[in-house]
Amino acid sequence: MSVGVLDVGCFSAHLVVVERDLLRPLVSHKVRLRLDREIDERGAISAAGVESLCTAVLAARKKAGDVPFLPFATSSVRDSTNSAEVIRKVARRTGVELKVLSGKEEARLSYAAARHWFGWSAGSMVVLDVGGGTVELAAGSGAEPERAVSLPLGARTLTRAGLTVADMRSEVADRLETAFPWGESDRAVGCSKVFEQLARLAGARNGTYASRQLRLRDLEKWIPRLAKLSVRERAALPGISRHRAQQSLAGAVVAEGLMRVSGHDVVDISPWSTKEGLLLSLVERSRARNSSAA
Repeated sequence: MSVGVLDVGCFSAHLVVVERDLLRPLVSHKVRLRLDREIDERGAISAAGVESLCTAVLAARKKAGDVPFLPFATSSVRDSTNSAEVIRKVARRTGVELKVLSGKEEARLSYAAARHWFGWSAGSMVVLDVGGGTVELAAGSGAEPERAVSLPLGARTLTRAGLTVADMRSEVADRLETAFPWGESDRAVGCSKVFEQLARLAGARNGTYASRQLRLRDLEKWIPRLAKLSVRERAALPGISRHRAQQSLAGAVVAEGLMRVSGHDVVDISPWSTKEGLLLSLVERSRARNSSAA
């Protein structure tokens, strides 16, 4: 039986439908969003932002056909001041009610996805997920994380705060030191577009299946360079997409802070994150239902 997930983020709404193998999706359909441009000074999503959400959800619904999918929205919708109103309007217009995962649940799903990607041989791991609005952290040595937390330290959040690099570093360090029981782990895993793009910027190979890493020493070199460049100039760099260029500096500072506080000079990059963690959960449920019915 096919299952699907619609991941509604700040920059896109991504529908993925799979049967059993996440590496070979039956459908992968992405609609571009720019909710970062539609969040006002009060933190509310504008009418134009709601309209773009409706358009994206309707396109996904048409593409999915008869396949049921679980639609979920991340921090751009979850943390907006008019979140409930936005979800109601989208449901009324499209017939699809967006689910809002808590930050802690996102952290748990990212951990599950990273664990599945790297396997048991990876040992204990701390999973670092830098989003636009928030940072999700999870750590453990089993199938489920032993600790998970979400913090308002996302790349977009820090960019909108208008802080200098020094102030961002101080803010990130202060919050991270006390907000998460770090402990020791064998491996640090970065599972977000921020880590993927920074690794590419630092020279890592491109491609989902390529073994990629990000090193602290490379971040230390690139942060002052990014600070000197305009948004247009950043967008011309390898790995930095045009729509993420403005917040790329803040993303690099957060990634650096996470690596320092976690005690890891190297982060392994996982191409799977929250969306894949949710898909894995749906596939497992589908298999369990089929087994019980047989």
